[in-house]
Amino acid sequence: MIGGGRVTEGSIHNRVLANLQRNLAKGAKIQDQMSSGKQINRPSDSPSGTVAALQLRAETRTSEQYSRNADDGLGWLGTVEDTLTSASSLVNRARDLTVQGLNSSTNGPQANEALALEIDQIRDTLITYANSRYLDRPVFGGNTTDPEAYDRTTGKFTGNPYDPANPTRTSVSRTVGNGVKVRVDLTGPEAFGDDTTGLFKVLSNISSDIRAGNTTQLGTDLQSLDNSGNKLKSAISEIGSRYNRITQMKESAQDRLASVSSQLSDIEDIDLPKTIMDMQLQQTSYQAALAAGAKVIQPSLIDFLR
Repeated sequence: MIGGGRVTEGSIHNRVLANLQRNLAKGAKIQDQMSSGKQINRPSDSPSGTVAALQLRAETRTSEQYSRNADDGLGWLGTVEDTLTSASSLVNRARDLTVQGLNSSTNGPQANEALALEIDQIRDTLITYANSRYLDRPVFGGNTTDPEAYDRTTGKFTGNPYDPANPTRTSVSRTVGNGVKVRVDLTGPEAFGDDTTGLFKVLSNISSDIRAGNTTQLGTDLQSLDNSGNKLKSAISEIGSRYNRITQMKESAQDRLASVSSQLSDIEDIDLPKTIMDMQLQQTSYQAALAAGAKVIQPSLIDFLR
């Protein structure tokens, strides 16, 4: 014959207290989740979930950095594009004045001087454009640390020229994706030409030839000016393509950020309605455990144990 297990008063008390403690611990855990809004408040809550959350947080930071880099790159390229567009308009005006200068034999000295003066003003304005800055850095100076890319008096390039054989050291780039770098600057010679045959030299020649009434040379100057204008248009097209690429990469980074944030929320964030229901059930369970413990452990017995 098998006898029943012996249950002592002490074992009953211990079990009741242990059950109450478990109920309190569960209630405290749910309360922590409701207070923080997170399912995972410490690694022990979910070791695998903690690892996944850390990985997703790293991806989140990376995507956010790509997006910030893209914003900075768009700022650079936007400044370059706006400047080149304004410069192209001035070149068109200079062309009109040059065509008028071809009639210098009939214009008269005063008219030619007025044309030459406006050409000089256009040249000075273009040099100012060539010294445009973004975040206090000259956008046409390459990776120079100088405040300006061109000498305001002579119009000579003083920045660092771009070297296609060594683009990393001679250009300004932004990392906008995994292994994706996009160049965001454009050096002065790439946009305005060099110091001997570039736009500023051409405008100086036009001004001098108009004053001298040298219509033969003005014809050559006009062709050189058209070449400079075409160079500006090509530069605008190139900058536009880079701008579009960075915009696409930024959108990709933002899409990835939204996806990772959603995955992280699934792992970390609580389901509020479910958590509230769990909390109410836990409170009901604890109250029932208290009531059951009060019936099992009579006051007189507790007094006796004390």
